[in-house]
Amino acid sequence: MRLDGFGIFVEDMAKMIRFYRDVLGFEIKEAEDTSNVYLVKDDTLFLLYGRKDFEKMTSRRYDYIKGLNGHFELALYVDTFAEVDAAFEKAVKNGAVSVMEPKLEPWGQRTCYIADPEGNLIEIGSWDKPYEEKDL
Repeated sequence: MRLDGFGIFVEDMAKMIRFYRDVLGFEIKEAEDTSNVYLVKDDTLFLLYGRKDFEKMTSRRYDYIKGLNGHFELALYVDTFAEVDAAFEKAVKNGAVSVMEPKLEPWGQRTCYIADPEGNLIEIGSWDKPYEEKDL
């Protein structure tokens, strides 16, 4: 098996589309009243799926945590430490919840955490080198 992508089950599709599109720069072209957003970001499938639609499709009811949740982390990479700080400031200024301000970790990564409007954790980090060189 190969990892194809991941999805987030959302309550307020319009708000989440605006956040991922306008604040984080995802290329979402669907209308805000859609029930399913399917896109590829950096060769990874990213899906926003309406909770009610998914429950209807699977004939099941699910529990959803309100507020900040620690079910998963979406990690985003930028090439420089300065970009971590700038991305954090822009995101918080535009509605992201500040979880952890940018800081240099002992292992050499500059990282920070924000949360989207429904409490999902997002890391923005850098090793202060281009993405293609970060694991070398």
